[in-house]
Amino acid sequence: MAEAAIDLNADLGEGFGRWSLTDDAALLSVVTSANVACGFHAGDPATMRRVCDLAAERGVRIGAQVSYRDLAGFGRRAMDVPADELAAEVAYQIGALEVFARAAGASVAYVKPHGALYNRVVDDAEQAAAVVAGVRLAGPLPVLGLPGSRLLAAAAREGLPVVHEAFADRAYTAAGTLVPRREPHAVVTDPGTVVSRSVGLARDGWVTAVTGQEVQVTPRSLCVHGDTPGASALAARVRRALEDAGLRVEAFA
Repeated sequence: MAEAAIDLNADLGEGFGRWSLTDDAALLSVVTSANVACGFHAGDPATMRRVCDLAAERGVRIGAQVSYRDLAGFGRRAMDVPADELAAEVAYQIGALEVFARAAGASVAYVKPHGALYNRVVDDAEQAAAVVAGVRLAGPLPVLGLPGSRLLAAAAREGLPVVHEAFADRAYTAAGTLVPRREPHAVVTDPGTVVSRSVGLARDGWVTAVTGQEVQVTPRSLCVHGDTPGASALAARVRRALEDAGLRVEAFA
């Protein structure tokens, strides 16, 4: 039987001007896919170019992490954006990142929403369709998202490849969705727990919800957030644990 494969992704380039948040160089030595901020929730042209250069140099796939236009709120505030405007903004962000990816000798390989937009398109069919319209406008690309979401359903209807994602460091509800960040224990902070959950998700396809129930999740990509303290060291531990469990860690795109 073929060895099972899992992608390891992280959010990168989440700084702005003189302010930096993620240890991009360290994370790019561990992950196989980089969700690069495109300037709407974080990131700026110089940061985008630097991350693309590093990712291409290390063979890491470059993904556009698209967001609502919300630098002050880091893209984590709920917003109401008309569908046509959102589609245009998604395409704009992908196109901006593609310039720097091509300059680095690579290309944008997939798209992943960020923060409030990621959570919104789990259940909001109109916003999900708008994101997909933006992806198609920029060029048909794989869409990375939560299994069972309206986003992945809309992408599949439009003929776009869909990739199921799970989160090593986020708490799950019994319905298989993420616990909102405003609620207690939404983020899993214990490194040992993050590592064991990673293996359970990638190898077995299950995670324990906050209610204690076992929830089936079958990811092709596993996310470790780059903005948490010690993210690069934690990502390295996760990767070692996945490989020790007999999983092949490789990009999906």
